[in-house]
Amino acid sequence: MPRLVLSEALRDVDLFTAVASIGADPQWRDRGEERAFDGYWESWSFGELTESARIRRETLARLLPRTRIADRVELTDRFLRVRGELRAYRIHLGSGNVLMEPEDAYLCIVADRGATGGPDKVFLPFEEDGGLLSVILSKAFLLAADTGITDRTITDQIRRGL
Repeated sequence: MPRLVLSEALRDVDLFTAVASIGADPQWRDRGEERAFDGYWESWSFGELTESARIRRETLARLLPRTRIADRVELTDRFLRVRGELRAYRIHLGSGNVLMEPEDAYLCIVADRGATGGPDKVFLPFEEDGGLLSVILSKAFLLAADTGITDRTITDQIRRGL
C-alpha cells in the first residue's frame, strides 16, 4: 500500500474514533444506573492533552496576549483559566469543557453549530475536530464578560452555589 494512502486512511480512522467517543459529546450522560462510564468521560473531558491540544495551547499562547481579554486569561498545563466578574472558569484545551472555580462544577455551554459558518468556513489544519480552537476562544470571551450573559441555561448554572 502506498505510504500516502495508508497515512490518510489512518488519519481518517483516528478522526472517526475521536468524534465517536462519548467524551466528545458535552451533553452525554450515562443512562445506566451504575454510571459505569463517568470515569472515562471525566478523563477524556479534563485529562491529559493530546498532541492536537498541545498545538492548540501553543497557538493560544501566541494569540491571547493580543486580545482584549489578555488581562483576564492565563494558560495552565491543560486549561485556559478565565477570570469573569462572577466567577473564575477553567476551559480544558483538549475538550473545550468548562469547570467553574472554586468547586470545579461543570458548566455546560453547547456551541450552536448551525448558527455560524457556511461553505467558506475555514479551520486550521489541526482543527479537524470541528474548530475547537474557535470554540475555546468564544467561551473565553463569553466567560470573561459573564455579567453580560443573558442565556438562562448558562446563568442559572453560574449563579448556582454563589
